[in-house]
Amino acid sequence: MSADLLTSSLSILLQGLFMTLALSAASIAGGTAIGLVAAVLRAFGPWGTARVAKLYVELFRGTPILITLMFIYFGVSYFGYAIDVFAAGVVGLSIYQGAYIAEVFRSGIEAVPRSQWEVSQILGLTKTQAFFSVVLPQTGKIVLPPLVGQYLSLIKDTSIVSMIGMSELMHGGQAIVDRIGQPVQIYGLVAVLYFVVCFPLSQWVRRHDRRRLPS
Repeated sequence: MSADLLTSSLSILLQGLFMTLALSAASIAGGTAIGLVAAVLRAFGPWGTARVAKLYVELFRGTPILITLMFIYFGVSYFGYAIDVFAAGVVGLSIYQGAYIAEVFRSGIEAVPRSQWEVSQILGLTKTQAFFSVVLPQTGKIVLPPLVGQYLSLIKDTSIVSMIGMSELMHGGQAIVDRIGQPVQIYGLVAVLYFVVCFPLSQWVRRHDRRRLPS
């Protein structure tokens, strides 16, 4: 690959990387919010809402993410509404990954000792106050490593959004290959860029897990 070709290809890929990072950040925020709400409903909600939250988790954990994206992008249009491809990607990834994040949060909530609830009641805190002041901060520390691991999965899942036409990193790589060929070199660059984003996070998770292990 010539230097000029490499420079032009890298420019397109970096633009796609920026879109991937923007899509990832928005989807992480949305998926975390959805997952936390679903986990709280499953753990503390009334029977009806707990069943709905469980159905949501089981439904999206049991179906491919591409189906979710296709349904949102084309399904909204079917009902006479228009949705931007970026918005469709954010909504689809948030809903899909929220189901997995919900299980991460739920396991963290259940890992908080029951005695914490009892102490909170003795101090006169309501159930809501106890959750936000006592349980949730401890849950955050427990679930942080697996939560970051799920975020890594979400970042890699953004490549599937290219199937609905979003010009993110993978879509940029495909466009270059369609134009000039050389798939090994181009997809190699795409893989390197994904690696540059994901590797520091994966290393952080490993170091954090090692610090938590008893010496």
